[in-house]
Amino acid sequence: MRKLLVFMAVAGFLVAGTAPAPPKAPAVPRKADEFVFNNVNGQPKLLSMYKGKTIVLALMFTTCPHCQKTAQVLTQVQTEYAAKGVQILGAVFDKDAAGRVQQFNKQLGLNFPVGYSEQGPVLEFLKLPPNDPYFVPILVFIDRQGNVRSQYVGDEAFLVHQEVNIRAEIDKLLKP
Repeated sequence: MRKLLVFMAVAGFLVAGTAPAPPKAPAVPRKADEFVFNNVNGQPKLLSMYKGKTIVLALMFTTCPHCQKTAQVLTQVQTEYAAKGVQILGAVFDKDAAGRVQQFNKQLGLNFPVGYSEQGPVLEFLKLPPNDPYFVPILVFIDRQGNVRSQYVGDEAFLVHQEVNIRAEIDKLLKP
């Protein structure tokens, strides 16, 4: 029976002449919606509090080794670019992130605010459908006017050479 259903589904796509569309990437540039994350003490922080700065928002899991590496790269970037008006922000949103965010910050020696959120608000901010798969870390680049100029999900080539690419993306946003 299962083979018959699979065959019928494939036949339906062939007859219709189309395959299921891949997930559509969110449009950029776009106005950044408000995003709320909680600091390690549970106090809400608003993305809009940083308007006027060039922002790199990192959305990560506390247990993800790739996210931990990205957080360390972003610590270096924050040191290098702070005087130019760049603010790195982070939000972890894996299960039990609220209980692990403080250890995440301490273990990695982060020099930028990293709080926690939940999957629903993160995906809504990113304009990603809640049922589509995604990978972390996710980086969102926001200009001084509060517009999302680019965002990169963890499986994109951008993150393979993130040390170079993050700086290049910030440099583009800092140009007049």
